[in-house]
Amino acid sequence: MKALYCQQNSPGEEMTFVFQERENLPPTRDNDVKVQVRACALSWIDTKLLSEIKLEKELLPVGREISGVVLEVGRKVTFFQPDDEVVGILPLDSEESGLCEVILVHEHYLVRKPEKVCWVEAAGTVRDGVRAYTALHYLSQVSPGKTVLVMDGASPFGTIAIQLAQHRGAKVISTAYSLEDKQYLERLRPPVGIRQPVVARVIDVSNGKIDVAESCLEETGGLGVDIVLDAGVKLYSAEDESTSKSQLLPHKHDIITLLGVGGHWITTEKNLQLDPPDSHTLFLKGATVSFLNDEVWNLSNLQQGKYLSILEDIMEKLSSSIFRPQLDEPIPLYEAKVSMEIVQKNQARKRQVIQF
Repeated sequence: MKALYCQQNSPGEEMTFVFQERENLPPTRDNDVKVQVRACALSWIDTKLLSEIKLEKELLPVGREISGVVLEVGRKVTFFQPDDEVVGILPLDSEESGLCEVILVHEHYLVRKPEKVCWVEAAGTVRDGVRAYTALHYLSQVSPGKTVLVMDGASPFGTIAIQLAQHRGAKVISTAYSLEDKQYLERLRPPVGIRQPVVARVIDVSNGKIDVAESCLEETGGLGVDIVLDAGVKLYSAEDESTSKSQLLPHKHDIITLLGVGGHWITTEKNLQLDPPDSHTLFLKGATVSFLNDEVWNLSNLQQGKYLSILEDIMEKLSSSIFRPQLDEPIPLYEAKVSMEIVQKNQARKRQVIQF
């Protein structure tokens, strides 16, 4: 059997992805489930995080979000039996590549896949679902009547976050990075009930002329938004930012300005720096800043029950069409290497899923 791995010879060097012939699987341990993989979603590999938690190695397995069929279970497995359809995310320290026909997974990383959910949708939604739940439930407690700003709402993660916030009764505002993204967001409708747009206001930032803070304050009658979910922020002045993508990002001062009293800023910017005036403004508003790292669920077994409950809820919402993910066409396994290179360079606008 072949499996996909990534190789980084030295820090800063571009990653290479290689298919390796792997040995036969070891015997199934007591709590292991042997899964025949049917689909595996591709996600960006954070080598810096892996290095910081001492999980860096010469060959890193690729592909962690999987869906498949149970072939065999260990003698202490209680949740599953052969022929069950399952979905889950392999842990950070997993030796298994999800881009392999058959893998071994501990039962506590899997949940059942509803029959009406297809393999590709299950694998392609599970990570973005976990991130959305982490941001909107555990870091900010979204509820009816709240106003939520989702940056880059047409991204795979942004789409799921918007749908979860709207389902919970929140009013959603979103930014769009292109005309195509704007049209996609304006077309979003709930699966049932009144067919009004899911996004109350789409702010097109593609030309760089629209002030996000001003638009949000206008939409909320000057009160500001309750929850901001960013997709990165500008930390410095415009001339210090090099890439074209960073030119579309809001400045940290804009986000602090548009936050309402008691608001929550959920950031994906791991190197966020706040100056004393920024902190003082947040203090005056009684606002909070939280860092979105969805890997925390797998870094400690303490939260395992909550984590599995989240996975089950994601599948239930996928089954009832509350979640409608932003997926690309399914990709055959032989194209996985090229697709992973695109994902690692952050050039994919839709979630890439390999179908077996």
